[in-house]
Amino acid sequence: MEFRALRVDLSGMKFKEDIIDEKTIRRFLGGRGLGAYLALKEIPKDANPLGPENKLYILSGPVTGTAEGFEAGRTHFVAKSPLTGLIGESNMGGRFAPWMRKSGYDLIILEGKAPEPVWISVVNGEPEFHSAKELWGRGTHYTEKKIREAMKSPKEGAVIAIGPAGENFVKFASIIHAGGRAAGRTGLGAVMGSKNVKAIFVKGDREIPIADKERFMKGVKHLKEKIGSHPVRDSLNKYGTAVLVNIINQIGALPTKNWRKGTFEKAEEISGERLAEKYLVKTRGCWGCQIECGRLVKTESPQWGVPPGSKGPEYETIFALGSNLENSNLESIIRLNHILNDLGMDTISFGNTVAVLMELFERMNELPEDKRLELEKLLDGLRPIWGEPWPVVELAYKTAMRDGIGNVLAEGAVALAKSFGCDCVAHARGMELPAYDPRAIKAMALAYATANRGGCHLRAYAVSFEVLGIPVKTDPLEVNTEKAKMVKEQQDFFASIDSMIVCKFNTFMTPNPEDYVDLLAGATGWDITAEDIMEIGERIYNVERLFNVREGDPGDDLSKRVKEEPLPDGPAKGHTAKEALEKMLPAYYEARGWENGKPTKETLKRLGLEEFMYII
Repeated sequence: MEFRALRVDLSGMKFKEDIIDEKTIRRFLGGRGLGAYLALKEIPKDANPLGPENKLYILSGPVTGTAEGFEAGRTHFVAKSPLTGLIGESNMGGRFAPWMRKSGYDLIILEGKAPEPVWISVVNGEPEFHSAKELWGRGTHYTEKKIREAMKSPKEGAVIAIGPAGENFVKFASIIHAGGRAAGRTGLGAVMGSKNVKAIFVKGDREIPIADKERFMKGVKHLKEKIGSHPVRDSLNKYGTAVLVNIINQIGALPTKNWRKGTFEKAEEISGERLAEKYLVKTRGCWGCQIECGRLVKTESPQWGVPPGSKGPEYETIFALGSNLENSNLESIIRLNHILNDLGMDTISFGNTVAVLMELFERMNELPEDKRLELEKLLDGLRPIWGEPWPVVELAYKTAMRDGIGNVLAEGAVALAKSFGCDCVAHARGMELPAYDPRAIKAMALAYATANRGGCHLRAYAVSFEVLGIPVKTDPLEVNTEKAKMVKEQQDFFASIDSMIVCKFNTFMTPNPEDYVDLLAGATGWDITAEDIMEIGERIYNVERLFNVREGDPGDDLSKRVKEEPLPDGPAKGHTAKEALEKMLPAYYEARGWENGKPTKETLKRLGLEEFMYII
């Protein structure tokens, strides 16, 4: 197996085909792993994330677009992050990567910077540049509509696009697909904007290769049966990811009022159950998926209406725009989700940043006089008050356009708090934390702190074993070294999952690497084992860490808000994340073969990464 890469030289406005050899694919699979490896080799040390020297890798994996019944339609993006200055990567659902492979390429690499705004089409191996002058400044929804009209392809093919947030280098700008699938968190929409690329369209009829169809279909049948018969599949289908709102609130881990509480008294009003009862039109899955956790929704309210068939908010969005802002108006969350997708902004980072602003506004009289006056001037009469969604709408547009207070918000929550001398951000490595309070779910403290891309629940989803009991149930308030090994193993497994690429929701029902051996071996023709899958994941995780070490990684830690400030309410009342981190981190380093957060030479040698010895 080999991967066909389309290198897009934007500075020279030229295309070049490149082949990624089978040896490299076997070591890193594709997707996240291949992207991390290429980024470490090709992006110069200390590169400006918004400069032409940064590169944006858009990747599929060896099982992408191959069969239906399990979710293999996701796309992975890798670049240096403008939000953290470290490895930036994101995984997006939908249908883009399968269409990219059918268009003739397994990955697209954006290099340099176009002299003026462009969008790119790739149809059956034929790439072409198009002027994006008339699309620049427009939202992602309009952009996709116009590109489909230009390509005379209303249904076939796929589009990714940025909105005004990416064009204006908002540090947490997203890349948006199909109206609401987002490559979010690390600001890769700003990287795409810095290259003057508005959108990419892909379409084709290339047959995606399968090396051993009999073995591959054996793996597909195994996954389809296990996923289709699992109760988690039914819950995700019925209520979407927002099924977690009440579950996480009940254990006191739902971040509320800028992480100052762990329970939200009005959680039921923004729950997945309420969303399904009042606003759900139909479910929607990514390419080949039988789970269909996506929501298509409608609202009747003239204040908060959205177009028919708009994407419903995910659990993370509901926390960020709901409980963390003390907002119980679910219709407003639906509308804000639609607006943020159109503007091209990460909902988690935006919601966290607005929560910091609300706390600063609440405590304005405690600020030094010069800072208070500065904040008043920036707000220009706007009053960001807890529980009031209308100011949040205005802040969304101001942030995307970098207007007034929005210019500060566009730098992220950490920069905003630092500007006003407030240590009031929940983050790791400069990236705002998602919707699981590590004071109430102890293994998440370690998962957040050691996630290479920053505070992230998707590099190790310890919630699966701490709360959901998958594959085993642990006590979320207990601290022990066994959890450190579980986090490390999940990180390695997920690194391979993100590189094949399949959806992590599959792993709720197929939680072992053994479940994927026939699938991967059949697709590639390799003689591969479950142990190989885990070793590949470990190799990938170490490459990502090497990228961070080279760029001056701040280390495995959590911010003061969750590490030292105890929860005042709920079942985890009085708990912090400090003990969990202090006790589990040494055991984690031992399991990884790291010293002080860095791979040792012995570890690099064992994983065949000798070419990067110079970094440590």
